[in-house]
Amino acid sequence: MNIPRSLISTDIDFEQEGFQTGSLKVPYSHDRSAYGRILIPIAVLKQGTGPTVLLTGGNHGDEYEGPVALMKLLQRLPTMQIQGRLIVVPGLNFPAFLNASRTSPIDKGNLNRMFPGQRNGSITEMIAHYVDTELFPRADVILDLHAGGASFQHYPTLLAALPQDPAQHDQYLRLVNAFAAPTIMIMNLLGEDRTYGAAAERQGKLFLCGEFGGGGSCDPEGLRIVEDGLQRVLRSLGVIDEPAPAPSPTRLIKVEGPEHYLFATRAGVFEPCFKLGEQVQSGQLAGRLFDPHAPWEAPLQLHFTKAGQVVCTRTFAKVEHGDCIAVLAAPSQWH
Repeated sequence: MNIPRSLISTDIDFEQEGFQTGSLKVPYSHDRSAYGRILIPIAVLKQGTGPTVLLTGGNHGDEYEGPVALMKLLQRLPTMQIQGRLIVVPGLNFPAFLNASRTSPIDKGNLNRMFPGQRNGSITEMIAHYVDTELFPRADVILDLHAGGASFQHYPTLLAALPQDPAQHDQYLRLVNAFAAPTIMIMNLLGEDRTYGAAAERQGKLFLCGEFGGGGSCDPEGLRIVEDGLQRVLRSLGVIDEPAPAPSPTRLIKVEGPEHYLFATRAGVFEPCFKLGEQVQSGQLAGRLFDPHAPWEAPLQLHFTKAGQVVCTRTFAKVEHGDCIAVLAAPSQWH
């Protein structure tokens, strides 16, 4: 018996010429629906010869600049002329997207921490497995669009990291320069390797990601950066021959390690002494952490351990021990 690679099926024929809309059908048997399915919208446009570009948003369900940019792109796809194939999934973790939450309301799965996933796993693990085994192998270039979500405000940045294969460096930098976000950031994720991006890179794919807003909103400036960047990337790949906005000057920064993270050292209410985008110094007061159970006691003072620009700030003032409050980055160069 031929066992399918994934339990998720689709009515999309990825090899068919032209424009198609359909869904990824995730089996979901539960109390209200014994033979139920979750339908994740997907669209494909295939014309001529050229690269396959996978475009996804909604990896986290409370991040909106990417999904909105991709939904606007979907309005154009039926009339676009391209060379290659575009695979577009605006709300990849669809249960989380509909719930406006970072994680799935079904299994609490954080899709961006579940790769490579499992064929017979939870709903979120199954989605990760399908992406890893069915979508990534079809793609030449992959873009996954993020924001800070409800709990963070993020300075608009394209996240970048040179591929391990030196032969890909020139092509990768051409894509980075084509996207031309005002800020390009190399981010140290403190060893995290369960992400969508890590999985794409394990398959040798050219991968771009970015953080373009936060607070559970859709930031107009972040949205503009995403839309303009996508247009330039598709043009640079030869997928489209449409005009693209002229790129703006860019700068490269880097989150260098744990010293660029600020974490809460106990639970409490945090008063920040910094703003998003501000340059701060080593030893500078970052904020005060008040104990709501002993409001008469002096607050605990937190300090930055290294200089840099504040590129990410926590939205919620209430913190628990171990919560990330801020992330810094410093000027850098490609090595």
